[in-house]
Amino acid sequence: MSLFISTAHAAAAPAPAGGGMEMIIMLAVFGLVFYFMIYRPQSKRVKEHKSLMSELSKGDEVLTQGGLVGKIAKVSDEKDFIVISISEGTEVTVQKAAISAVLPKGTMKSL
Repeated sequence: MSLFISTAHAAAAPAPAGGGMEMIIMLAVFGLVFYFMIYRPQSKRVKEHKSLMSELSKGDEVLTQGGLVGKIAKVSDEKDFIVISISEGTEVTVQKAAISAVLPKGTMKSL
């Protein structure tokens, strides 16, 4: 019978449980890592994007998240929409949040 089934051996006594203080320290370290690696950089990006949205004005050349490059023709503060002129006679209305970057003056002509 021992040919197919190995004999059972008694297991060693389980290791004593660690103190609660180690667990608290480990959770605090994970909390700090989460704060400095994830939360803080993300809040910084959100703050920069909000300041970018508030500084938009007519005549700025912008890049949208969809890849459109155009010049701001009209800014509507109460509705959070802007009108972007892509070329002569072509205008697109987008949300302010869709603007990903403000480009330097003359960028549209160089494209």
